[in-house]
Amino acid sequence: MAEIIRSPRGTQDIMPDASYRWQYVEGVMRSVVERFGYSEIRVPTFEHTELFDRGVGDTTDIVGKEMYTMNDRAGRSITLRPEGTASVVRSFIQNGVLSGALPAKAYYILPCFRYEKPQAGRLREFHQLGIEMFGAYSPDADAEVIKTASTILNSFGLKNIKLEINSIGCPTCRKHYHEVLKEYFRAHYDDLCDTCKDRLERNPLRILDCKSPVCAEIAADAPSVLEYLCDDCSAHFNELKNLLDEAGIEYTVNPKIVRGLDYYSRTVFEFVHKGAGAQGTVCGGGRYDGLVEYLGGSACAGIGFGLGIERLLSVIDSEGIEIPKPHGPDVFFCYIGDEGKRKARSLTFELQKAGYYALYDLNARSLKAQFKYSDKLDSRYTVTIGDGEIESGSAALRNMSNRQEQSVELTAEAIINMIK
Repeated sequence: MAEIIRSPRGTQDIMPDASYRWQYVEGVMRSVVERFGYSEIRVPTFEHTELFDRGVGDTTDIVGKEMYTMNDRAGRSITLRPEGTASVVRSFIQNGVLSGALPAKAYYILPCFRYEKPQAGRLREFHQLGIEMFGAYSPDADAEVIKTASTILNSFGLKNIKLEINSIGCPTCRKHYHEVLKEYFRAHYDDLCDTCKDRLERNPLRILDCKSPVCAEIAADAPSVLEYLCDDCSAHFNELKNLLDEAGIEYTVNPKIVRGLDYYSRTVFEFVHKGAGAQGTVCGGGRYDGLVEYLGGSACAGIGFGLGIERLLSVIDSEGIEIPKPHGPDVFFCYIGDEGKRKARSLTFELQKAGYYALYDLNARSLKAQFKYSDKLDSRYTVTIGDGEIESGSAALRNMSNRQEQSVELTAEAIINMIK
């Protein structure tokens, strides 16, 4: 019985006294991405499992170990989304978006689900901002996506965020690099972890970002992908660096940033918080020019990023940045007696309809208890209404920050003129 009043492991409640932090962060995100031309898309919480098998990749840990998958009553395999990109691609193909004006841009703020060991900065239900851009192959698109992420992070005043970039080339030049990697890692086969032994033939790029200390030490001396880029991929990467320099965005080239699936190409990047320990990546993105075609659409360029909201809130706190708290009621109406309550109730509703945050006491408490409750809510003003105030048509409007009082007519218009 106790289990039903506890949230499932790896999930959390966002309580009313903390939800303002999420609303603030999400508001900043929406404001920035919409300035860059992105419109919101809302996609289903679950999809056919095959979409993620193909779109996320069956050689990844996400598909192999972490997805929440079940059969529905018709026997179809359904999966809670582990990420947002595959769903957006599916939606754009289904709804014909990619046959319209390009580039097409969309953003989303949504929960994702992965079955993994809960730890600091990693939950089984987590939330992401994602942006996706389709139909632009030029380095300008890569730079704009990175500028968007940089602008979001800078909006919070973060100081310890560093941008790391890499190019993983195209399928043509990466094919040769795969063979070079296989040859290198075969010489260290006995020392690789079991997971990387399995990756060796199927997906050697994934060994480069293995979290095993032994594998990481071996990978540190692996040949760099940048040495095997074809001329077009090299030119694309060099132009991206020029565009970031032009924009004044600092970056470090990190050849160990990879994406292991064939439909990823060229640019990959991460924004890393240097004080966040092992879970330091706040935002990661890259180019996936082959994904639309891989999922059944016509060939179309794609690029985007995912930014973890829980992780962003964590690094905001780690830097001591204060998120503004919402103010309390603009006016709290206290009252004495039935007629006072009736008037307080009426004025409260008039102010609420006019766009103000107004409350009155619903519990018919003593006047002293009403004042105490108003203080707990951090009200800006209070108005006390009793028989005398109703008879005279005016009452005392008290400024709760300095405790000064002014007489005000008991009309919504007069009160609004005094507090606005």
